[in-house]
Amino acid sequence: MLQQYHTKLKGTLALTDSYQTEKTLQKEKGLYKFIWVRKGSITVEIDHQEMLMSQDDVISLTHLQHLEFKSIDGEYTTLLFNSNFYCIYGNDHEVSCSGFLFNGSSHLVRFTLNEQERRQLNDITVSDSLQEEMLRILLKRFIIQCTRIARHRLDITREKESGFEIVRQYYNLVDEYYKTKKQVQDYADMLHKSPKTLSNIFSTCKLPSPLRVIHEPVSYTHLRAH
Repeated sequence: MLQQYHTKLKGTLALTDSYQTEKTLQKEKGLYKFIWVRKGSITVEIDHQEMLMSQDDVISLTHLQHLEFKSIDGEYTTLLFNSNFYCIYGNDHEVSCSGFLFNGSSHLVRFTLNEQERRQLNDITVSDSLQEEMLRILLKRFIIQCTRIARHRLDITREKESGFEIVRQYYNLVDEYYKTKKQVQDYADMLHKSPKTLSNIFSTCKLPSPLRVIHEPVSYTHLRAH
C-alpha cells in the first residue's frame, strides 16, 4: 500500500506499509518520518544503531537521520511529509513539537501506544480525502496526538515541559536569525536566560548543545523558504 500526495509547491505527503521497497520515496530529500509497528516486530538501523521495534511502537525521525531496515517480522506503517507540505517550525504554535519529536539528535523519541491511542491514530490515517487542506489537517492532528502521547509516556514533568518550551523557542530563533547571529549569548539574551542555563536545559533534554545548533543550522533547522 502506498498513498502519495504532491502539491504544486513541491510538498509531499505519503503513507506506506512498504517503505523499505519504495526506492523513489527513499531518495526524496527532506522527509520527516513516523514509523509505527502495527503487528509483530521490525528491526531498523538508525544512524548505525540497531533498534528492535515491537507492536504499537512509534518513533519519529528527521531526514538527516539515516534509516535502514534490517528485518521485518510483522507489519508497519510509515507516514512521511516534507516542510513544503507542512512546516513544523513555522507552525510550532499549532503542534508544539519542534525540538521535541524532530530534534535530529541521537536521542530518539520512542513510545508505545495503548489500545485507545492506537484507535485514535488509526482513525486519523484512514482517509480517502484528496483535498490538500484536509490532508494537512489530518497530518497536523497526527503530529499533535503523537506529541501528547510522547509527553505523557516519557513523563514530561512541569520542569521538563518548561525546558522543552525554551528549546522550541531557541530552535525557532536560530531558524530565523542563524545567518546573522552566531553566538549562544545572542539567543540567551532574547530568551532572558544565561548561556549556561541554556546548555543545562539542552543537556537535560538530551539534545545537541545550543552552540552546535547554531553551527549546523541545516542539520537542526529548516530554511524559512520551506
